[in-house]
Amino acid sequence: MNYQQTLDYMYSRLPMYHRLGAAAYKANLDNILRLCDHLGNPHNDFRSVHIGGTNGKGSSSHLLASIFQEAGLKTGLFTSPHLKDFRERIRINGKMIPKQTVTSFIDRYRSLFNVIKPSFFEMTTALAFDYFASEKIDIAVVEVGMGGRLDSTNVITPLLSVITNIGMDHMAFLGDTREKIAGEKAGIIKNGVPVVIGETQAEVKQVFVDYADKSRSPIFFADQLFEVRNFRSEMKTIPVSSMEVCFNGNRWWNDLKCPLTGTYQQKNIQTILCCAEVLRGMGLPLNREIIRTGIFHVIQNTGLKGRWQVLSRKPLIICDTGHNREGIQQVSDQLAATGYQLLHMVVGFVDDKDLSGIFPLLPKEATYYFCKADIPRGMDTDKLKEAAAICHLKGESYPSVRDALQAAKKAASPNDLIFVGGSTFVVAEVV
Repeated sequence: MNYQQTLDYMYSRLPMYHRLGAAAYKANLDNILRLCDHLGNPHNDFRSVHIGGTNGKGSSSHLLASIFQEAGLKTGLFTSPHLKDFRERIRINGKMIPKQTVTSFIDRYRSLFNVIKPSFFEMTTALAFDYFASEKIDIAVVEVGMGGRLDSTNVITPLLSVITNIGMDHMAFLGDTREKIAGEKAGIIKNGVPVVIGETQAEVKQVFVDYADKSRSPIFFADQLFEVRNFRSEMKTIPVSSMEVCFNGNRWWNDLKCPLTGTYQQKNIQTILCCAEVLRGMGLPLNREIIRTGIFHVIQNTGLKGRWQVLSRKPLIICDTGHNREGIQQVSDQLAATGYQLLHMVVGFVDDKDLSGIFPLLPKEATYYFCKADIPRGMDTDKLKEAAAICHLKGESYPSVRDALQAAKKAASPNDLIFVGGSTFVVAEVV
C-alpha cells in the first residue's frame, strides 16, 4: 500500500474513537499488551515521561518535549489527536514520523492486526513505541489518550508521571464525579515513580495523595511550588506572553517569555517547571537557561498548533482547541480579556458533548456561526442552534466550518474578533 492507502486502511479498518466515539473505545489493556509483546516490548527500550489530565496535557507535553530538545536529548513526542496530518502524533525532535515508516509498519503487521483487531489508538501507540525504540531516542514524552488507568499508553513505566488537572469530560467512560475521574487518571501512577500534579483541587487532592502513598511515589503539587505572576500577552506580529515566576516564594525569573498567549498557559508552565525541577534532581541536564529557551522555542521545536493561535489580523481571527466545560470557561475568560469591537463565534461540537453545561459559559454578546466538522461525530448544526437559543446565544447554522468562517469574515469589520473553536476537529479545518 502507498501512504494514502495505508491511512485509508487505518481509518476504515481500525475503530477510531475520535471519529466514532464509544464504539471504538477498548476498556482494557489486552490488545496493546499483545501488540507490544509481539514487537518485543519496545516501550522498555527508552526513558519516558507520562502526561495525563483533563486539560493542558497537550500543551504541557509539547513544552516539556521542547525543553528536552534544548537540552540536547533526542526526544520522542506522542500526542493525540492530530489536526491536519496523522504523523503529527508521532515526532522525534519535532519532525513527524516519515510516511514510509508508517506504511512499512502497517504492511509488516497487517496480518497481526487482523487477528488482534486493535483500535486505531492501540495500533498508533504500538507504532509510536516501535519507532521511538528503533530510532534509539533518549527520552519520550507520552500523552495519555483518554483517562489513564486503561489507556493504551499506560504500559510504560516512566521516569515521571504527570496529571495536569481534573475536569468533567468523557464521563461516560471515566465516571460522573471528579473523584471517580481522578481515580481513573491516577491509574498512571506507578510504584516508586514520582508524580507531579499540576493543580491542587480540593475535591481530588486526597485521591492523588492516597494513590501516591499506596504506590510509594513521591508527589509534588506544582502550584504549591511554582507561581506564575503578572502574566501578560502581546498580540504583536509574533504573539508572545511574558510573566514572572517564583519558586518556593523566591523569584526565579522577572520576564519569562512564551509564544503561547492563552492565559490558561500559566498553569501549564507551572506544571512543566515542576516537572523539570524533579527531573533535574534525577540527573537530567535541565538548567534554567535550557528551560527558558525550551519554553520560548516550543512552537518551532515541536510544531504545536491550535492553542489560542492567531490565524490573521484585521479582523483578528483566533482559534483554540478547548472543548470541554473547563476548556470553554478558559476560552470565555480569555475572550473577555481581549479587546475587540464585535465578537463573532464560529463553533461546532462533537455529538456527545453536554451542551447544557457548555453554552451558559459562552459570551452572549456575540454573533454565532454554528457549524459541523467533517467527521461522523460532528453534532448537527440545527441541534446546536436550538440548544444555543435556550441559552440566549443568537446565530445561524452553516453546513461546514469553511462556510461558517467565510460568513463570519464577510460580516466582520477590521476591529472585530472572530473566534473558531468548540472542537479539535473544527480547529483542524482552519489551521
